[in-house]
Amino acid sequence: MKIAIAVSEFNHLITDKLLQGALDEAENQGITTPFVVKVPGAVELPFAAQQLAKTKKYDAIVLLGCVIRGQTDHYDYVCQQVSQGTQQVMMHYDLPVIFGVLTTHDKEQALARSGGERGNKGAYAVNAAIEMARLQADLRVGKMYRYSAS
Repeated sequence: MKIAIAVSEFNHLITDKLLQGALDEAENQGITTPFVVKVPGAVELPFAAQQLAKTKKYDAIVLLGCVIRGQTDHYDYVCQQVSQGTQQVMMHYDLPVIFGVLTTHDKEQALARSGGERGNKGAYAVNAAIEMARLQADLRVGKMYRYSAS
């Protein structure tokens, strides 16, 4: 399985930890060489995803970033652009594109979710990418799933 990871350099103290969690989890899952590209900020992540998707080299793409709420509306605009852009790339290219972007109220919440007491969203995003890529591959060959209510 081939996975690409695009990571924002903005809030790099957080995003570096997300990337490390993603790389560690990829290795734990037997994916030793994910392709990694860095972009300036979260808004640029969907563009990176689009460029990666165009290559048709990857089974899934993981986007990692961190947007921390400030005192202006900028946070809302950034979050909306990144989430909508991610969805558009995923649907247009029929490819799992995983939203591993932290959207937090403060730096403490971001640290807790980037390897702290709340785990590492980067590792979670890689797991989601693997799961969705496998699901897509199974459904393409007609493998059906049956779930029962518990």
